Amino acid sequence: MPPARDIVVHPHPVLRMKAKPVEKIDGFVRDLVADMRRVAQELDGIGIAAPQLGESVRIFLTCGRDEEPERVFINPRLELSGTPDLHDEGCLSLPDIRAEILRPTVVRITALDLDGNEFTLESSEFMGRVWQHEFDHLEGVLIIDRMRPLDKLANRRAIRNLERAAESERGR
Repeated sequence: MPPARDIVVHPHPVLRMKAKPVEKIDGFVRDLVADMRRVAQELDGIGIAAPQLGESVRIFLTCGRDEEPERVFINPRLELSGTPDLHDEGCLSLPDIRAEILRPTVVRITALDLDGNEFTLESSEFMGRVWQHEFDHLEGVLIIDRMRPLDKLANRRAIRNLERAAESERGR
């Protein structure tokens, strides 16, 4: 059995890659989803994408919150509409970094579940924002790419600290 995967943080290169589509739902996918579920729970995440565990495949999951059940999204596609709105976001791969991110308010998502069944959901609520955030990970986009200049300035030190930590890890 392969070792359990853990969260990767910026500037890990996998976070900048466009993830590959899932060709088949097999043991690899099921093990990955189990690791994603575990890490999201350990870190109290609302959602998590496969690249955040070092796997460049098009899978994310949202954790059950409020009335929403946990859901797995494989090869998701988004349709966005509505007036863009600012809302505070954080990211498990960018610890201690938060920013107001502008996103469309109406989201329609189509994906496969863990059994290979296609489903479509629509949201103009918080969960639609989570879908967009996790989908960004599949595209190699992070919240630091969507920050307004003032937020980039406010988070500059925290971002630099993550980058320095990664450099010192590589230097060992």
